[in-house]
Amino acid sequence: MTAPLLRYVDAADGTRIAWQTHLAGANEEAVGTRPLVVLTNGLSTTENFWDGLIAPLASAYRVVHWSYRGHSKSECARSGDYAIATHADDLARVTEAAIARGTNTATPVHVAFSMGVTVLLEFYRRRPDRVAAMVLIAGGADQPRASSALFRVPLARPALRVALRAAARVAPRATGILRRASSSKAIFPIARAVGALGPDAPREPMEHFFRALGAMDMRAYWASVRSLAEAHASDVLPTVKVPVLVIAPASDVLASRRDLEILRDSIPGVRWLEVPNTSHAILLEAADVVAAAVRELFAAVRSQAPRVQPQEPLGSRQEP
Repeated sequence: MTAPLLRYVDAADGTRIAWQTHLAGANEEAVGTRPLVVLTNGLSTTENFWDGLIAPLASAYRVVHWSYRGHSKSECARSGDYAIATHADDLARVTEAAIARGTNTATPVHVAFSMGVTVLLEFYRRRPDRVAAMVLIAGGADQPRASSALFRVPLARPALRVALRAAARVAPRATGILRRASSSKAIFPIARAVGALGPDAPREPMEHFFRALGAMDMRAYWASVRSLAEAHASDVLPTVKVPVLVIAPASDVLASRRDLEILRDSIPGVRWLEVPNTSHAILLEAADVVAAAVRELFAAVRSQAPRVQPQEPLGSRQEP
């Protein structure tokens, strides 16, 4: 498989945000004629989560994948800012840079996973003209489990903030321990035993994820966790005017069923797909089902997608 083409765009605070174009054996000029699809990660998600979706899409679409600040090849935030709104601004800059690199003028389609759902909704709030359709996978509009009865208990939210603030201070000091633990062969069976992973979760890709998580800058990770705990984009849902597909795992300990049902019940004309025998690792467990549903949505909107007028990308550059 041809290695993706790596580029960077400068965020508002100067942080270098990495984004990649998947060439699928073609050259960049040929790929640039195809409709643009932008993939937005979950928190700490590694690129291999998308492999099962990239392969069936890349022959007909220009597939772009980017990394949050402090993740993978992107720099840690120079300003220390990991707010959801800041991630959404980074997505806007990646989208503009990707549009400028292609010749197909159809408005991009966006696919988001887990935390990426609230990031994408914040982006839609700011730039609905840059979204032709959305696929929202295993993530809610607000903080995880925002609809849980726990958060209706008085002082529950302030207590969570205090706990996350404490974890953010302590975790960087325990980086070595966390890295050793993330490399342990015991993590995978434990995650399965507690229901965090479904029966079809593949071991090697998940262990790759665990190792990458352990290698992350813990300050970046916990700052992002704290920002996710403050996420709120549910007010955007009734305003959405583009086709949306919501894909829900059968059982998910991170994104509750009610969080996803709120997407279904609040977005006008939404499509809904529940995938049996899946967990939060749905992109690895049922890549073929997800890819088929995504392609079906794309086929429906492809001929109707409005055209965009490319703008001057901010701070875009190619890796030497």
